Amino acid sequence: MRLYTLTSDLHGELAKSAHNEQFIKDIEAAIGATFDYRESDFSDFGAIGDIIYVRTGGTEGIFRQLFEGHEGARVRLLTSGQSNSLAASMEIISWLNQQGLGGEIIHGSVKEIASDLLKYYPPVGHISSKLIHPFVDPGVLEGKRYGVVGQPSDWLISSAVDYEKARELLGATLVDIPIEELVALASAADGGGSRALAARGVVKGSDEQNGGPYGRELTDEDFDGSERIYQALKQIIAKYKLDGLTLRCFDLLSALHNTGCLSLARLNAEGYVATCEGDIPAMLSMAVVRKRRAVSGFQANLSRIEGNKFLFAHCTVPLDMVSDYCYDTHFESGIGVAIHGILPAGKARLFKISADLEHCIDVPIEITDNPYGPNLCRTQVQIKGSAELRRYCLGSPLGNHHIIVPE
Repeated sequence: MRLYTLTSDLHGELAKSAHNEQFIKDIEAAIGATFDYRESDFSDFGAIGDIIYVRTGGTEGIFRQLFEGHEGARVRLLTSGQSNSLAASMEIISWLNQQGLGGEIIHGSVKEIASDLLKYYPPVGHISSKLIHPFVDPGVLEGKRYGVVGQPSDWLISSAVDYEKARELLGATLVDIPIEELVALASAADGGGSRALAARGVVKGSDEQNGGPYGRELTDEDFDGSERIYQALKQIIAKYKLDGLTLRCFDLLSALHNTGCLSLARLNAEGYVATCEGDIPAMLSMAVVRKRRAVSGFQANLSRIEGNKFLFAHCTVPLDMVSDYCYDTHFESGIGVAIHGILPAGKARLFKISADLEHCIDVPIEITDNPYGPNLCRTQVQIKGSAELRRYCLGSPLGNHHIIVPE
């Protein structure tokens, strides 16, 4: 069985080879065979039974490039519960479905994965889901303006939105804003470090300035950089008269050596809609949530499924949604200020509008726990879902990020 791998350079904790991963060794023991490792050489990809191991997030664009010329091949994506592997696979499957090609995600316990891997003839084509329904709410965002700061991240391959269609169907105006404008404003801003944040009630105590169990100790310089980004975003909101924005945040790691995690958390708590990675469908989904219910939503990646337990995670969460929080570094980079927040247990909904703005998922769920494990984004929320939700996530997801909204 040939195993191809996708690994992003964003995840420096992983070596390029998957040969020695315990996860892979356990699977090999369960299937009674050793993989034929092809790594990132997709030149002969396409045989029945070929497997692509999506090791990390940020690999969606890599997949699209490598997949060129193999459009007739059946795609089977092996995922782990670490490093945004499942989230990236959902974006890839969403893109494949848009192309009419289809594919499947192999995820679960080692026993479940081994069973799925030994099925060489999965169904062909797009796997539909009973949870996807038409989205019809004409003009729900009439008169609203939303900024796209820096364009969507390269890995959001199934999340492109037609701006004119957004105006026609939702009433929303989307405004492109160069990331360079944000960088220039942030560089010129006066941060003030943790003292400035404390004055705004964001830092509640000295203990919360320290990194969590998986990051390093945070400094005044980290908080100063976060405050500069926040001030720059507020200036952009005022200049362009925005009701919200989505930020191509990973560009800030190199440009400003910080992240937008805390800034976006604060903006959401202030009543704006603010999302990560330039994800426009996620931003519009959160905007609909705010318009309909006047509450914030948590934009998150699905990281792991175990039975009816679904673990979602991200490095930012609206501060008005959490009962408590502390600070950590950004997961993928170890840079800047991210947030580990606690969402209260109880009834909630999982919501997402498709990139074509014509479909959505809106299902009841239950928030059951807030873990804090390694190799995942810092805010981690476990929910209770259904078997049909599992089928949706692994066969026909509406992209990567989904929105969790407490009832």
